[in-house]
Amino acid sequence: MKKFYSGFVSLIGRPNVGKSTLMNCLIGEKIAITSHKPQTTRNKVTSILTKEDFQCVFLDTPGIHRPKHKLGEFMVRSAENTFNEVDLVLMLIEPTEKIGDLDGYVIERLANVKTPVVLVINKMDMVEKAKLLEVMKTYSQAYAFAEVVPISAIQANNTDHLMEVIKKYLPEGPQYFPADMVTDQPERQIASEIIREKTLRLLQEEIPHGIAVEITSMKKRPDQDLVDVEATIYCEREAHKGIVIGKQGSMLKKIGSQARYDIERLLGSKIHLQLWVKAKKGWRDSDFLLKNFGYDKRNV
Repeated sequence: MKKFYSGFVSLIGRPNVGKSTLMNCLIGEKIAITSHKPQTTRNKVTSILTKEDFQCVFLDTPGIHRPKHKLGEFMVRSAENTFNEVDLVLMLIEPTEKIGDLDGYVIERLANVKTPVVLVINKMDMVEKAKLLEVMKTYSQAYAFAEVVPISAIQANNTDHLMEVIKKYLPEGPQYFPADMVTDQPERQIASEIIREKTLRLLQEEIPHGIAVEITSMKKRPDQDLVDVEATIYCEREAHKGIVIGKQGSMLKKIGSQARYDIERLLGSKIHLQLWVKAKKGWRDSDFLLKNFGYDKRNV
């Protein structure tokens, strides 16, 4: 009987280094949301890649940073708790010759980790080969990485080689999830994250990261192929409500229009999306509200 291999792989690194983009690339579907803003991912997002002889379960973790509030503490703890629970850790960096403050901080967090760590240098297409070799040398002197693999996640460059490297570290084991399953995230959670992604992208630098989204209702109409989705976008200040809504509701319409397309692909049917905006002052430091928005300490 042909051997089957299965295991868990954690993607770690400082915020905004391309972890979600890489995971989506490896899976071949959009599972994790992406934006140019740091700390876009807040929860561990599990995605599953199943092939004929192996199954790889990826954990896309929040960017590791020095937390300033309870949400930040939740995010860092969520990432660090995966280090010794998985079969392989992928640490993503960008090709800078000097080790930056946050990349150095991530390496510090790996000090007592027994799991093999592969250094993945993203955006390899942005630098010449000579500089890439310097980056590989600098980081290899800072930590005993099991292997170093340069890639471009956005262009899917050298990601096939990365998958071959990952497969080497998967132990022989069972198929944990059905072959057609690509994530264990509930549809409501993915839908709320899609809306948050569109909000972050469209608002650019206008408001900080104090945005949360709650799906208050998701019901399929019994008489037609249509799902009614109701969601509330929360921001931390009353002043931010107007920015999210926009002049005569123009920004909210844009958010809804862009989110609708991705949610319809997720659910496989047409949706009727209704969005509201509310202010919840200080929600990032409220245990109750964090839990309410899906950031439960018990799930870390």
